[in-house]
Amino acid sequence: MELTQEMSTVEVKGFEAKHYDRLMDLITLGYYPFFIRKAIKDLGIQQGDKVLDMGAGTGRNAVLMRQFVQERGEIIGVEIGEEMQEQFRRKTAQYSNIKLLNRRIDQFLPFKEEFDLVFISFVLHGFIQPKREIIIQNAYQALKPSGRFAILDYANFDLDKAPWPVRLLVRTVECPLAEDFIRRETKQMLYSHGFSDFEEHYYFGGYIRLLLARK
Repeated sequence: MELTQEMSTVEVKGFEAKHYDRLMDLITLGYYPFFIRKAIKDLGIQQGDKVLDMGAGTGRNAVLMRQFVQERGEIIGVEIGEEMQEQFRRKTAQYSNIKLLNRRIDQFLPFKEEFDLVFISFVLHGFIQPKREIIIQNAYQALKPSGRFAILDYANFDLDKAPWPVRLLVRTVECPLAEDFIRRETKQMLYSHGFSDFEEHYYFGGYIRLLLARK
């Protein structure tokens, strides 16, 4: 089966978009807030860092990262979903150093060596491979020398040998692009774009991974 971008469910709209954070909490039986705080902490963000949040969603992650960059840092969110943008602006309204850009991350982004960290959370798996390559290249160009790219998403594993709840989630809830992403080697993708010095943190039994790579 040929994979196409039309198969993706990564661009959330309507009811799901308006209630995205609450739905994530419900799906994970209330565990998601604890998990995402742990993952954001594992990013190793420093006070004063400038962060690019690709596919920034509701702004939940940006607000958590703001605790680490504090007043001297800056967070730029990139998001195209109207419902997501509305929530992002509402959540971040009190922070002058969090900004939102209405752009697609799978098209050229106008950044050149500006950021200490580029972060993408549960978005990369929802693109066909050529678009993933564009997103990775955008991240590389946006980072300062020695800056880091952080991907929070599915790990790479043998889906056929995974427990049945994992197989059920990926093959019935997720789009076919997620299975394609899981079967590929994400570190090799990054290495081919010039990234190295990998660091990994695993969650949910090792099936979710925070992968960090340095430019």
